[in-house]
Amino acid sequence: MGDRVGDRIAGVGLQGRVRAVAYVRMSTDLQEFSPENQLAAIRAYAERRGFEVVRTYEDAGKSGLRADNRPGHQSLMIDIQSGRADFEVVIAYDVSRWGRFQNADEAAFYEYLCARAGVSVHYCAEQFENDGSTISNVVKSMKRMMAGEYSRELSDKVHAGQSRLIKKGFRQGGMAGFGLRRMLLDERGNRKFELSLGDRKSLQTDRVILVPGPSDEVEAVRRMYRMFVIEGLSERGIADVLNAEGVVTDLGRPWNRATVHEVLTNAKYVGDNVFNRVSFRLKQRRVVNAPGQWVRAPGAFAPIVEMQMQAAALAIIEERSRKLSDDELLALLRDLLSEVGALSSLVIDEREAMPSSSVFATRFGSLLRAYELVGYRPERDYRYIEDNRELRRRHPEVVAEVVAGIRASGGRVAIDGETDLLAVNEEFTASVVIARCVETQAGHPRWKIRFDADLVPDITVAVRMAQGNRATRDYYLLPRIDMTEPRLRLAESNGLSLDGYRFESLDFLYALSARASIMEAA
Repeated sequence: MGDRVGDRIAGVGLQGRVRAVAYVRMSTDLQEFSPENQLAAIRAYAERRGFEVVRTYEDAGKSGLRADNRPGHQSLMIDIQSGRADFEVVIAYDVSRWGRFQNADEAAFYEYLCARAGVSVHYCAEQFENDGSTISNVVKSMKRMMAGEYSRELSDKVHAGQSRLIKKGFRQGGMAGFGLRRMLLDERGNRKFELSLGDRKSLQTDRVILVPGPSDEVEAVRRMYRMFVIEGLSERGIADVLNAEGVVTDLGRPWNRATVHEVLTNAKYVGDNVFNRVSFRLKQRRVVNAPGQWVRAPGAFAPIVEMQMQAAALAIIEERSRKLSDDELLALLRDLLSEVGALSSLVIDEREAMPSSSVFATRFGSLLRAYELVGYRPERDYRYIEDNRELRRRHPEVVAEVVAGIRASGGRVAIDGETDLLAVNEEFTASVVIARCVETQAGHPRWKIRFDADLVPDITVAVRMAQGNRATRDYYLLPRIDMTEPRLRLAESNGLSLDGYRFESLDFLYALSARASIMEAA
């Protein structure tokens, strides 16, 4: 028995067969690419070649455009890169299952990392041999480009389909917003029921429209417009009134200048259905589109604000934030500096007649560059005070979300009331930390993660905030065994040794926490 185990560890299976693993992936493609069908083809290929498939890495329902949202692929690469791989071959169904990367070199890069660790990648459904010959490499490169091109063509078709649905008056994703609700329709256009926050439609033929929400919220929206247009209150002033009355946003949070501004400018409140204001095509990068690229269906929903009232609000905002030259912007910044003696994003955003801090950051590349142009060199950026206050407030909410996700997946979790340390399934512990985003002098985002030396959790769940520290960017699941330093510094890209632990969501953690019956595990 000892010799047989030794052979397995050395990469040789029973009867001298080469040990292999299967990698299967399916997004929403045809049934022929189901994980079961892929695995059947992989096992048949392995049998013909004398391989023994000892393990399967699976990404079900995952797009092949990127690697960082595929926990199965990430686990495979971590095992290979760390030297823990007890196999010599990875078998995928075809090149597109390995990935539909928009840069064909990315697919080749991951295959190279495998080869460097002594693991070869085979594609069982392709016509070329996996022998490293010139002809196979040429065909493989073409297949990689074709896989990426398929995604581009599909993206165009999906975008066109979404645009058609928008023009028919149907909502395409996103929350309803304060004062509105999402109503589910069947294929005949009959109303079914309102969707609650977080609910999604279950039938492909169902559609969603926006309808007026509770009467108190509708009246609050109309009051905002009256206060802004008729009474002349600023967004900040309106937020102060609402907060004093105990009115909260649709997310249950206090109002601020930005959330009031969103209500005053969003076309859905006058019944227009607008799409493609921001695009994230092919999961590459978010782009704020010019109004000419928006897809709009006027009068698609029942309005809760008169069109003339919103037009008046937009006219006030446009006049206030008319296009200023660089010199005019810098003059405003110098005047503000002369008056208050220091600059920060908070100081700029709180000045009513001032363009927002994001305008300066966009125009000049970063806020620090704008400061430099007016002769201001801050010793410290006091934004961190407001950011830290907000992140401290948000931390219990994030912990509660993680606990709810684990329990929803079927896992058990106990939380320490003093330390917030999570004990999952009595198997491992996890600590949730929030990593604040800071900018270098050149305007590049950076993050610092501190590991709790007292709690020594098995896994640190790091929630990495986006620039501005108001939204989540992504997550890192950092095992204690691999983290040898007390703190970790991250840039936008950190190499596979660190970004192998990066995820777009916490689905991998929830899957890790799920319980399986003995019958299922067998």
